[in-house]
Amino acid sequence: MLAIEEDIPSIPYSDPWMLSLPTRLKQLAKGQKRVAYFYELADNSTFRYRVYNMVQVLNESNQDISAAYFFLDDFQQLNEIANLADILVICRTRYESRVNQLVAAFKSRRKPVYFDIDDFVFNCDYAHLLLNALDQDVNDHRCWDFWFAYTSRLGSTLRLCDAAITTNANLAKQITEYANIPVSIIPNFLNREQLEVSDRIFAIKQDKLLWKSDIIHLGYFSGTPSHNKDFSIIIPALEALLENDPRICLVIAGYIEAGPRLERFKDKIHQYPFQDYVNLQRLIGSVVFNLMPLQNNVFTNCKSELKYFEAAIVGTQSIASPTYTYTNSIIDGVNGYLSKAHQWESTIKQAISEIDKYQEMSIYSYEHARDKYAWFNQINPIKSALGLI
Repeated sequence: MLAIEEDIPSIPYSDPWMLSLPTRLKQLAKGQKRVAYFYELADNSTFRYRVYNMVQVLNESNQDISAAYFFLDDFQQLNEIANLADILVICRTRYESRVNQLVAAFKSRRKPVYFDIDDFVFNCDYAHLLLNALDQDVNDHRCWDFWFAYTSRLGSTLRLCDAAITTNANLAKQITEYANIPVSIIPNFLNREQLEVSDRIFAIKQDKLLWKSDIIHLGYFSGTPSHNKDFSIIIPALEALLENDPRICLVIAGYIEAGPRLERFKDKIHQYPFQDYVNLQRLIGSVVFNLMPLQNNVFTNCKSELKYFEAAIVGTQSIASPTYTYTNSIIDGVNGYLSKAHQWESTIKQAISEIDKYQEMSIYSYEHARDKYAWFNQINPIKSALGLI
C-alpha cells in the first residue's frame, strides 16, 4: 500500500453530473443571463474540464448568470433550450444534422454560438500526425477512415460557430488559421470536488513529509489508451534507474502497461486501473515525482497543462517534456523539472539529489496551481470569453 493510501482511504464516488433533463432545464432558467453547453455525451475527461467545470463556476458566481449542460440525446428539447438560453457553447462535438439544427436554432434567434475545443483534432490535414502521435495502426484503412471523419466533422462544427474557446495560445493560433474566427482562452482548471480532496492530500503530504521515505515513488498517470509513444520516451531511463537505485519504485495508473522491458522489475511496479478523477488525486499524491513525457510535435504542443496542476495541487513535483504549455507552467528547479528526451535519466537523478528542496518546491507549486487553476478564480476569464463583461 502506498503511503498516502494509509491516511486517505478510497473515496466513494459517483459522477456529480448525472442530473435529469428537467433538473438541468430548471438550472438553466434561474439566471438573467443563461448559457447552454452542449456535448455529445458525458465522460470523465473533456466533458468534465470543458463543460461540467464551466457550468459549476457560472452557477456559483452569484452574478445572476445560470448555466446547464445538455447532450445530443436531449435534442427533443431543442426549441425550449434555444428559447431559454442567451448563449450556446458547443464543446468538441462532431458535425451531424442535429448539430446543424442546433446552431441554426440559436442563430435564427440572433444568439451567439461558441465552439470549445481542447485538442488539435479539427484539421484533417494533420490526420497523419494524429495517427502517429497516438500510436495508431497506419496500415489499417479503418484508422484513416475514423480520424479523417473525426477531424473533419469537428472542423465542420467549428466553422459553423461565431467564435471559439480553447485552452492555450498555441492551440488558439491553430484555430484562427483554420476557421478565421475570434478565439478566447480559458485554461483547464480544478473543480470544487477535485480541489477539496486535493487540499486534504496536500496537508497530509506536508505533515507526514512523505518525500522523505526510504522509497522514492515515480508515477505515470495515463487518462487515455493512446500514450504508448509518450511512455516509451522514458522506458530506457526507468530501466536504468530501477536497475541501479534500490530506492526507486514505479506507480502506473490508467491504460498503460509497463511493457516487456520493465517486466523484470515487476516487484517494484504498482499498477492501478483507470481512476475516477477524485481518487486519481490520491494516487498522484502518493508519488514523489510525476513523470510527464510527451513527443515534440504540433499535436502535443497544443496540449493543456492539466497533468501539471493536478500534481502540483497535491504537492507532487512534476518532471515534464518541454512542450509549449509545460514550459509556460514549470520553472525548472522551482516548481518542477523540464527534461528533453535524452535527459530523462539525468533529470530524474537531479530531482532526487535535490530532495532537500522538495518541501519548498511543493509549497510553491501548490500555491501556483491554486492561484491559477482553482475553480473560484475562473469566473472572469469565462465571462470575458462569453462576452458577458
